[in-house]
Amino acid sequence: MGISRVLVANRGEIALRVIKACRALGIESVLAVSEADRESLPAKMSDHIVCIGPARATDSYLKVEALIAAALGTDSDAIHPGYGFLAERPELAEACAREKIKFIGPSPESIRQMGNKLLARDLARGYRIPVIPGSEKVGDFKAAELAAKGIGFPLLLKAAAGGGGRGIKIVRESGDLQGAFETAAAEARAAFGDETLYIERYIPNARHIEVQVLGDSFGSVIHVGERDCSLQRRHQKVIEEAPAYSLSGPLRQEIRNAAVVIAKHIKYENAGTVEFILDQDSERFYFLEMNTRIQVEHPVTEAITGIDLVREQIRIAAGHALSFSQAEVRFSGHAIECRITAESAKDGFRPCPGRITEWRPSAGPDIRVDSHGYAGYSVPPFYDSLLAKLIVRGENRVKAVGRMQEALQHFVVSGIETTIPFLRLLVCQLDYVKGKVNTKWLEGVLASLPSLELRAD
Repeated sequence: MGISRVLVANRGEIALRVIKACRALGIESVLAVSEADRESLPAKMSDHIVCIGPARATDSYLKVEALIAAALGTDSDAIHPGYGFLAERPELAEACAREKIKFIGPSPESIRQMGNKLLARDLARGYRIPVIPGSEKVGDFKAAELAAKGIGFPLLLKAAAGGGGRGIKIVRESGDLQGAFETAAAEARAAFGDETLYIERYIPNARHIEVQVLGDSFGSVIHVGERDCSLQRRHQKVIEEAPAYSLSGPLRQEIRNAAVVIAKHIKYENAGTVEFILDQDSERFYFLEMNTRIQVEHPVTEAITGIDLVREQIRIAAGHALSFSQAEVRFSGHAIECRITAESAKDGFRPCPGRITEWRPSAGPDIRVDSHGYAGYSVPPFYDSLLAKLIVRGENRVKAVGRMQEALQHFVVSGIETTIPFLRLLVCQLDYVKGKVNTKWLEGVLASLPSLELRAD
């Protein structure tokens, strides 16, 4: 079945990214917009738009029935969910299957398997992939207390149905367990409608390594390299890099192979990311989870491989085989992505919606900006604050870091506050420049913010 028209079921920079990929393939795009996004840049760039509801995401972007009706009403052959919103909800993929609409993503079965973190852990263990020592589900505090005694402190409480950093709490001593358990359960219930938790051993000196995989309907599964996503704030990624640096050749290949093993066993189709925690002290890695969608940070992989991952997603959904074999994937240089958000870092990352009066993104060789921002655009207060992704590539990490430092200096946004000043400071920290970081390093930098100078100029 071919695809001639795609409903883009998302907003912001990822919606624009999908629209551009459709255009490159000669496919029409239909953008599903809320009332707040009628004048957005993706709406201006799409071939067609259809309004799916009011500004609130629960009344628009999160309504499966509204998206299916929009696809049917516009004769769209397929739906691309982007990331976030309904991208990892099997209900959307199932509704597409019922209506004979191509879902540009994996099967509902794959989404369910990997969406439940406990089930995903069990599957990985069954494939002889190492997983972090931990518990099965803990239904109440008594069960959590018993499991914690066996695992030891510090530990992590995690939502079984979780994602995006929600429902995760670090517990450093037994006296903090009950309060953390109640908070994590409440967050999980509010975010996912499922308060099930489990416990993992906490690895203090860890890096977050993820592997990009692609699978087609003919049984081919390959990796497209790995990324380092260790710089995180509240379990949300801030800076991502490809390839992961300071890994030995054998360890790098072992991590990549583990990702392919998991994807092959679940007969995965389309783009996905298998995530691992690397214990830097022992140099052992552990399966963390799998994200069954395109990732925010996919451009760094594209920058070092020349592969258009979104275009490949659409081709796979249309029934085509992968465009290349594993042996044909080539890596060149080092790429870094900074997420620029409409937030004030000096005020605790307070969201800063409002009208952009000046928009001058960085430009030049090996610089890419994925964004829906422009001068005159009013950033709405209803959604995630991601405004732009600044991606640079260099011959090696040292040159890529230098290029990012320079690119951030030339990125100018006025009218609203953004995290650009914070990112400028961050990429000049000596530990970051030397690559001596872990998943908690950024929290230490944030703790020093009162003594650090953050200026918009």
